[in-house]
Amino acid sequence: MAHNIVTVLGLALLVFGVFVFFSAVLGLYRFDYALNRMHAAAVGDALGIFCVLMGLILLHGWSLSAAKTTLVFLFLWLTSPVASHLIAEMEVVTISNIKKECEVEER
Repeated sequence: MAHNIVTVLGLALLVFGVFVFFSAVLGLYRFDYALNRMHAAAVGDALGIFCVLMGLILLHGWSLSAAKTTLVFLFLWLTSPVASHLIAEMEVVTISNIKKECEVEER
C-alpha cells in the first residue's frame, strides 16, 4: 500500500514538473522583454527541476542513484539562480534603453 502511494506521489511530481516546464516555455514565447522572459525561465527552471528530480527519487527509491540525483538537484538549485542573475545584469548593462522597458534600480 505504501509503495503505491509513493509511486502515485512520484508520478504526480513528474507530471507537475513537466507542466511547470511547459508553462515556462510558454512564458518565453509570450513575454515581450528579455528580463521578463529570463524571469519566467528561471522560476520555471527552479520549480520544474525540484518537482522532476524529487519525483524520480520517489519512483526509484533511496539508493546510490537517488543520492547522485540529490547532488545534481543541489548543484542545479545553487547555480541556476546565479546564472539567471548574471544574465539579467548583463542585459541591464548592454541595453541602453532598458529603462523604457522596465524599472531598473541603480547601484
